Order: sequence, then structure tokens, then C-alpha cells
Amino acid sequence: MKKETDILVIGAGPVGLFTVFEAGLLGLKCTLIDNLDKVGGQCSELYPEKPIYDIPGVPNQTAQEHVDALMEQIKPFDFDLHLSQRVELIEVHSIEDGITTWLVKTNEGIECITKNIFIAAGAGSFEPRRPPNIEDPDKFLGNGVSYAVKSKDLYKDKNLFIFGGGDSALDWTVELAKIAKSVNLIHRRDQFRGAQHTEAQMRELVQSGEVNLMTPFQIDEIIGEDKVTGVALRNFDTKECITHDADELLFLFGLNKKLGPILEWELDLVSKKISVNTENFQTNRDGIFAVGDINDYPGKLDLILCGFHETTLAVQKAYQRNFPGERVPFGYTTSNTKLQRKLGVAE
Repeated sequence: MKKETDILVIGAGPVGLFTVFEAGLLGLKCTLIDNLDKVGGQCSELYPEKPIYDIPGVPNQTAQEHVDALMEQIKPFDFDLHLSQRVELIEVHSIEDGITTWLVKTNEGIECITKNIFIAAGAGSFEPRRPPNIEDPDKFLGNGVSYAVKSKDLYKDKNLFIFGGGDSALDWTVELAKIAKSVNLIHRRDQFRGAQHTEAQMRELVQSGEVNLMTPFQIDEIIGEDKVTGVALRNFDTKECITHDADELLFLFGLNKKLGPILEWELDLVSKKISVNTENFQTNRDGIFAVGDINDYPGKLDLILCGFHETTLAVQKAYQRNFPGERVPFGYTTSNTKLQRKLGVAE
């Protein structure tokens, strides 16, 4: 059975969730599809306890708290949510008066007819990069090896080794130094790709003895049978190998990004991102929009708040496609009684 929806959103991360809010204000219904088993995208899957500082008006919030707040914000609106499903096929259903209607099919057999498709898939499908030269590190998953921090409590009073040189490695070095027994940051060189402010914090912790910075080193071997008990590290320059006792190894080498079925949807791509215009963030295909980290345009920044802006403007265009010739209703939530009734806050 085919269902109809005003906007079909591929991806239930922060930008996909906020699409429900903006669409709801205009009386549009969204259907969200995500291949993960929970909402929140990378925020919930990869770094739920990582603090976020650049959401306007929210000085400090973990990624999961941010997702929870978005879910609370969209409670007044009617939307469908389908998790653990992947969009496999997008094809033209019909064209009337120059407006394309799309048919979307998932791998679980759900079929949706819609005039508007919003691709809010973040980086696409992704998987963490494994440590080089280590055979089957995944056999220690849950027993000393992790590729993301899902609970800070796991590292409390543990001897922790963090591998990586980007933002995540620096962020978690600073954050977990507060609770771990020892934190060792391992990188192949004494140069980092993360934010300068966070690197400065890390180096202050190194100077105070709260963090042990080891460069230029890389992992040579994971020691242990069923559980990690130690780690062997090899010096890049001298080739000397040293071993340390270890409880937890956290590999933060980034993600292998895969666009998956997106490659088959005849969209214009630039460096594995979808090209869009900056008026309404529509792609080269009528009625297909890309919002958030998945899109590309001059001046693009991969920030959640930028995705919020993008989807707000895209929803305006979606309304016009659903109701050709009608003026898009506009009002301020602070003073518009009709909008306040939708939000359930009007007396």
C-alpha cells in the first residue's frame, strides 16, 4: 500500500528532525526514514555525550540532550517515523502542471508518494575507520575497543589510550581526562587537525601531567585474549616498540563515508556531496532538496545551525510545490496565536 506525505525526509538527525518543526508550522506532514535504529543521526550514534556549544541560546548541551530537545519540540506535530530502513529507490510517479511527484521505496517495502524529498543524511552512511595493520580489532568491541564514546562512565578510573589527531580525539582527551585513571593520546606526529582552542587545552593538561601525549607513535598490537589488557606502540622514527597496560582503547580515526543508493539518484555531486542552490537548497532534480552536511554550495559550513537555516528555506519551497499559487503563510511564533495553538502554548 502506498502512503502519501507532504515531505519525505531521508535522515532523522537534528536537521531532519527540525524539518518536522518547520513543516508543522506550515501545516505540512513529514515522513522520516533512517537506516539507524534510533533518531539523532551521528549525534546519537557516535557522540551522544559529546558537548555542543554552538546552538544559539544553548550555552552547553550534549549531543543526545540536543536530540531529545528536538524530539520534544516536534511533539505537537503529526509525523511518521520509520527506523532501521534504507531508501532504495526514488523514481518519478507523475508530472502535473510542471510539478513532479515522486515515488520512494525502502528496503522494507514501504512506499511513499510525495512532491518533496528532503535528503538530510548527514555524511551519508558511515562506518568508523579501523586502526591500520591490526587484524580484526573488532573482536575486542565491547571488551576494550571502541570507535565512539557512547557513555563516559565506561572510562571512569580506567587506563585509557586515545588514538587520533582530529577534533574528536582532542575533544575526548580533554573531556575524559576528568574521569579516567590515566589518559594517553597517541598520534603519528605532533601536529593536530582539530580546533586550536581544544589543542591548547590538551597541551595544558599534558604540561600539568593529567594527559600523556605520545608522538610520533602508532599502534602495533592489541594485547589480550578475550579482553584488552595492554597495547604495543611503535615509534614512527626509531621503530622502537613499547608496551603498556591498558583497559580501554578508543580509536578516533574518523569515518569512511559512503553515499550508498544516493549515487543512483541522478543528482549532481561534488566530492561526495550533493550540489544545491542557495535560494531553497533544491538539487538539480525538481522537488528533491538536500539539507545539512550532505549538501554543497559556495561558502558551505558543516554546522548543525547552518542545516537548520537550510531546511527552513527549503520547507518554504516545499509548501509552494504542494499548494501552487498560494502565498506561503508567515508568522512569528512569539506573537502569532494560530502558530501558538499549533505548538500547544496558546491559552
